[in-house]
Amino acid sequence: MNLPNALTVGRIFLVPLLVVVLLTKFEGRQIFGVGKELVGAAIFGIAALTDVLDGYLARRRKQITTLGQLMDPLADKLLITAALVSLVQMDVAPAWMVAVILGREFAVTVLRSIAHGKGVVIAASVMGKIKMAAEVTAILALILGEDHLQQFYVIGTIALWVAMLTATISGVDYYRRFARIGL
Repeated sequence: MNLPNALTVGRIFLVPLLVVVLLTKFEGRQIFGVGKELVGAAIFGIAALTDVLDGYLARRRKQITTLGQLMDPLADKLLITAALVSLVQMDVAPAWMVAVILGREFAVTVLRSIAHGKGVVIAASVMGKIKMAAEVTAILALILGEDHLQQFYVIGTIALWVAMLTATISGVDYYRRFARIGL
């Protein structure tokens, strides 16, 4: 297994750890003397960095593999889904917004999978990349704002709105591109 794929697998293994940290009621809200929000944000931040790093390394080292192309989006979906659902459970993200974002994620995954099965690649759009950046910002800020740090909560809420709006717009764009292909 090459380094980019190992980073992707590492991101997948961080997902359950993130959920445990975010949703477990730790005594004093601390893990080894560190606030659980900081630990959760660190885990999510490291996982999000592996997403950037694995793609960069795969291109730079010319180690793009079919396995990596299939696992990377799956790892992204697992991480974002687990984090957003956890934030709903923690009562810091509205369930309806998360449902819109995750609905788009699953719909686009289905469209891209159908296209891939027919030998057609529907590349990630700029709007999809903006959506991902907004999701990461929202999740990090909402995790940190969970302990009622108002400035992080406000930033997270704004970023979540941006993520939801760009998710909707990019979802429509993916559908249009899929329809143009005629699959």
